[in-house]
Amino acid sequence: MRVIIIGAGEVGYHLAQRLAVENKEVVVVDTSDEALRKVAESSDVQTIKGSGSSPKVLEDAGIREADIFLAVTDSDEINLISCYYANMLSEGVTKLARIRNEMYTNYSQLLTERGAHITKIINPDEEVVNSVLRLMSVPGAVEINEFAGGKIRLIGIHLPDRSPIVGSPLIQLREKIGDDLGLVIAAIVRNDKLIIPGGQDVLKKGDLVYFVCDIRDQDEILARLGIVDDPVRKVLIIGGGNIGFRLAKALDNKYYHTRLLENRQKRCEYLSEHLDRPIVLMGDSTDQEILREENIQDMDMVIAVTGDEETNILSCLLAKSLGAKRTVTRVNNFGYMPLIEPIGIDYVVCPRLSAINSLLHYIRRGKIISSVSIKGEEAEALEAVALEDSPIVGKAVKDLGFPRGSLVLCFQRGDEVVIPRGDSVVRPNDRLIIISTSQTIPKVERVLTTRVEELF
Repeated sequence: MRVIIIGAGEVGYHLAQRLAVENKEVVVVDTSDEALRKVAESSDVQTIKGSGSSPKVLEDAGIREADIFLAVTDSDEINLISCYYANMLSEGVTKLARIRNEMYTNYSQLLTERGAHITKIINPDEEVVNSVLRLMSVPGAVEINEFAGGKIRLIGIHLPDRSPIVGSPLIQLREKIGDDLGLVIAAIVRNDKLIIPGGQDVLKKGDLVYFVCDIRDQDEILARLGIVDDPVRKVLIIGGGNIGFRLAKALDNKYYHTRLLENRQKRCEYLSEHLDRPIVLMGDSTDQEILREENIQDMDMVIAVTGDEETNILSCLLAKSLGAKRTVTRVNNFGYMPLIEPIGIDYVVCPRLSAINSLLHYIRRGKIISSVSIKGEEAEALEAVALEDSPIVGKAVKDLGFPRGSLVLCFQRGDEVVIPRGDSVVRPNDRLIIISTSQTIPKVERVLTTRVEELF
C-alpha cells in the first residue's frame, strides 16, 4: 500500500511513524526542511520538499500509484487544493482531508460529492467535543471510545482500592461481578506499561483498566466494580473558540448549568448572541478572583479548551486548587500528554490525536471499519467485519490464531452484542472488536483479510 501524506507536522509525523512500522510505503511532503528531517530520522519513509498544492510535487510523490492520500497540514486551504489536484491526477485514490473551519465544513457535501471528491473530511475540533461529551457521561472514566454505532463502549478507568476484582485473576472475573453481565478486560496500564492480559493476570491497586461492554450494561458494571461518582451538572468552559463554542452549544439544555469564560470582548458578544442557556463571562481564566466569584468550588467539571495549551494547563491546576471536582485540558503538543495526570489534571483531550484516530481506519486493509489508539499509540482497538470467505469464520474465538498481544473483546451480531467465551464461534458479517499492540496490527490485518483460497 502506497500512502502520500501532505504535511509533516504533529499529525503527519505520527501517521508516518505508525504506517512505516506496519511496512506501508509512505511518502511525506512538506515545505519545511526541519520537519522532513525529523520524519526521515524517526521512520523509514520517503520525503519530498515542496507544497502539496503543486501538481508537479504530487506527481513527483507518485500520486498516480498511490492508494491513500492524506492532506493534514495546518492550512485548510492547502489541504483542499491538494485534494483537488490529487483527484485530477489520480481519480481513484482515497482522499482524506483535515478541515477545521466551519466556512468549509458546513459545505462538506460540495467537497465530497463534487470538485475534489474528498472521501472523508476530518474535523479534529468536532472529535474533541465528542470526546469531552463521552467523558462527561461517565464521571471518573479516563477515556471512552465507542464502536458499532455507539452500542459498544471501551472504557478506561482507575480501579478503586475497594473494587471487588482487585487482587483477583481475570479468570475469576465473572464469579466476582456476576455472570449476568457481559464484560471483558481489554488492557491494563500498570506503572506506565501496557498489558494485553490473559486469564491468569491479577488486577492490582492503582491499575488503569480498559474494559468493553454493551452500553446498556455500563452503569450496572461500573457499580459492581465499585465505581460510583456524582453526575456532571455544573460546567465551566474556558475558551470560547471553535471547540468551546461547539461544546457550549452541545450543553445548551436544561440538564447542564454551563458557564463559558472568554477573554475577548468581541468573541463574548458573538457567543452571547448564539447561545441560549449558557452564561458567557469575560475575563482571564488564570485570575483567582474571577474563578472565586464564579464559585469554582461548586463546579463538577472545568474544561479548558483555549488555543494556548499552557493557559489550559495553568487554568485547570488553579481551578483544581480552588476546589473544582474534575478538570479537562486541551493540549496539542504530544510531549505534554504524559505529564498531565501526574500534575493533578484529570483528563486530557488532543485534537491532533483525535484526527489521527479518525484517519487511521480509512488506511486499514479489508473490512476494518474503525480504530482508536490506546495509551497514546502503544495499542489500537479495531472494529472489523468478518468476511464471508475469511478463515476466521466458523472458528471458535480460542482457535482464531491471532498473534500474541491481540485479543478479541466482543462482537456485534445484528442487534445483539456478544461478549465471547473461548468457544464462541465467529459468523459471517459479525463485527469484531479487537485490541492489538501496534507491533502486531499487520498480522491481525492479514488474519482478517486473507481469503481462504490464499492459504493454499
